[in-house]
Amino acid sequence: MRFLDPFTKSGVFLRQITERLVDGLATQYPDLQERVDHILTEQVFGIAITELTALLARRSLYCSREANSKHSVTKKFDNADGHIWFEPTQHTWVRGRCKFCGASQDAYSREDGLETHAYAFIHNDDAKDFIKEIFGEPMQFDIVIGNPPYQLGSDGGTRDIPIYQKFVNSAKQLDPRYLAMIIPSRWMASGLGLTEFRAEMLADNHIKELYDFPISKDVFPNVEVKGGVCYFLRDTNEEGKCLVTTTRGNDVTGPLARKLDEYDVFVRDGRAVSILKKVLAKSEKSINTILSVDKEFGWTSNFDGFHLAEQEDDVPIYYIRKTKRAIGYISRDDIFKSQNLIDSWKVLVPQAGSGGGQVPDYVVGKPLIAPNPSVCTQSFLFFYVDSKSEAESIESYYGTKFLRFLVSLRKITQHATRSTYEWVPLQTWDRVWTDKALYEKYGLTEKEIEYIDSQISAVDWAVDDGE
Repeated sequence: MRFLDPFTKSGVFLRQITERLVDGLATQYPDLQERVDHILTEQVFGIAITELTALLARRSLYCSREANSKHSVTKKFDNADGHIWFEPTQHTWVRGRCKFCGASQDAYSREDGLETHAYAFIHNDDAKDFIKEIFGEPMQFDIVIGNPPYQLGSDGGTRDIPIYQKFVNSAKQLDPRYLAMIIPSRWMASGLGLTEFRAEMLADNHIKELYDFPISKDVFPNVEVKGGVCYFLRDTNEEGKCLVTTTRGNDVTGPLARKLDEYDVFVRDGRAVSILKKVLAKSEKSINTILSVDKEFGWTSNFDGFHLAEQEDDVPIYYIRKTKRAIGYISRDDIFKSQNLIDSWKVLVPQAGSGGGQVPDYVVGKPLIAPNPSVCTQSFLFFYVDSKSEAESIESYYGTKFLRFLVSLRKITQHATRSTYEWVPLQTWDRVWTDKALYEKYGLTEKEIEYIDSQISAVDWAVDDGE
């Protein structure tokens, strides 16, 4: 069997694979040197992501940065690279973007000798042809395994561009029997440009096992990956449900046999599914029907085209600066988008909430009622209704653990976008909503209520059930 790490860094995967093969093949190759020679020349291969990682990986695997040196543990190579390949690769620019990875030409076009972050494994038209070219012959790998690069910085440094999905797709092109990778979990429910990848992963019934860590430091103690990390095992010889295990510290749920594509996003904790099914079974409209879109009035979060002193015919504009909420004023004549929503009562909700790194979690930020007329920047989404009493009813609903729990199922990072409210049902805005009333309405069991309580924290701005 042949193993490939197509984005090796320190060589840890290759070294551990070799160590296990040295033990496992002892009866087939009793002579240790013959066994080592066979493993390193016939079974274990790597593609480095930089020149430095190539040297590190060769040192890990061959005990020498040159595979053919006198210090190498095998004398079967006639070249310094051995089976750990690296050559500098360039991006292919098309209208300012790399056609393979999407990198910005302004950010990543560099002179010779500097690191380009153009990873060879995903900068080609056909992964199998690429493998044939670099190793000199067509090769069939039985196992592809590794921890790919996760992202590239964006042009302005505001949003990173995920690229790990491109490594997964290239690895699938090699048709290995087994594919195992450690990647961010963000693909399960969100992520820039990951819609197609998410659909493909959820529909892939060859994914046999999935291990999800919502808090990335449970895996990488010194690194924070927003939304957590996961690793999966894909087996082309098996189809069916996936065994899902979710780990938060010492709390381990699973393995549970689940269909990954039951919904358009992946519900990470299987214990939540029974609650979601009860809510969706009523076929009620989503609260999204009265929720604004991103930049409803056209202004980004850093918009400053307003004044602080109110003038005649001004409309209050709500915004956030350095985590502080504030109110400015803007002329009604300067509002060119969504003018029909100016004269509505609004419940403003910040797009930034918790990052999901704690349990129990508050999930979303404190709401704010904005009277008629009013507008806001991109810092807020808002629910819009006709009266103050309706706005107060929505505010009470927003504070319930019930609503925040349903949001948490689709919210995998700090940002609570419009799509994260998709599963929150629309209610009538003629009362103060409490968790007790909602739990009764949707027929939740004591066990289900206890689960919600274990996941969602109380907030000081919510209405108590006793009020």
